Amino acid sequence: MTTATPPSSPGGGPTSPSPSGQPNATVLVVEDEPAIAAAIAQRLSAEGWRVEVARDGLAGVDAATRLQPDAIVLDVMLPGIDGLEVTRRIQAETPIPILMLTARDDETDMLVGLGVGADDYMTKPFSMRELVARVKALLRRVERAAQAAATVPADPPMTMGDVSIDRAQRRVHRGGEEVHLTPTEFELLVMLASAPKTVQTREKLLAEVWDWADASGTRTVDSHIKALRRKLGPDLIRTVHGVGYAFEPPAD
Repeated sequence: MTTATPPSSPGGGPTSPSPSGQPNATVLVVEDEPAIAAAIAQRLSAEGWRVEVARDGLAGVDAATRLQPDAIVLDVMLPGIDGLEVTRRIQAETPIPILMLTARDDETDMLVGLGVGADDYMTKPFSMRELVARVKALLRRVERAAQAAATVPADPPMTMGDVSIDRAQRRVHRGGEEVHLTPTEFELLVMLASAPKTVQTREKLLAEVWDWADASGTRTVDSHIKALRRKLGPDLIRTVHGVGYAFEPPAD
């Protein structure tokens, strides 16, 4: 286990606030390739975040329990237990945003990762600039969720047919059964359900939910929509080919 701490200011005082606005964030990196782990840790530390590295799956689970990090960067291929099992174990205890790294650009692998609780994924090789942008987006979503929970606790659940979305408690039920969604899936569903039958473009969803301005990430939106359909049923979200998606309220 290794820890990378943010650099001190020239005068030896505390580090200046992170450019992302989250100077106290803790990010856990679970990666068994020493060179890749060191490069990621160094780049994330440069953002002002506290970074800790775990080199195998079991160490990653232990570190997540101990640190309760704000976000996790997790490789799929790990010794001991793989990243999918790591994600299952971590999310079973506490929902922590996870950015999964995979060596294969295979949509099935991506959907499996999202299905077990990852919030986002990147395919190796990747640019450090994009990695930082993805982690910043995860951290901003954590901030927004905390603010929403603090400012709108009295908002009643959104109820449409047999679907109930409780924004204050961040819980979703369908047919009386609770459906576990990742933080990203929850925000995506809320955005779609807030404007029923209204088509939301992929670019708008990407900007509002992921805080990305880069339209090249729209495939991420498609993968998360597939994950939502798998958990909630295929009838709630309509595809508008070439444009985006619309929430279709179920019949009462």
